[in-house]
Amino acid sequence: MAVCEVCGNDYEMAFEVRAAGAVHTFDSFECAAHKLAPVCDTCGCRILGHGHQADGKFFCCAHCARAQGHTALADNA
Repeated sequence: MAVCEVCGNDYEMAFEVRAAGAVHTFDSFECAAHKLAPVCDTCGCRILGHGHQADGKFFCCAHCARAQGHTALADNA
């Protein structure tokens, strides 16, 4: 079995994710997101969707981007 690098669970259905040249082992998508998902530079939430990026910063939504002065970004619905 493989051990999740986030929670330490030794799980027979663990899986590997290859990202940025590294191999990570997780027991759930929750742990994978906790470790690998970018964090919004305004509110601190994990960005699980497309999000926004401006000047090297990540934002979960246009509202958070505007709070940092990036007024050109807009959410799509």
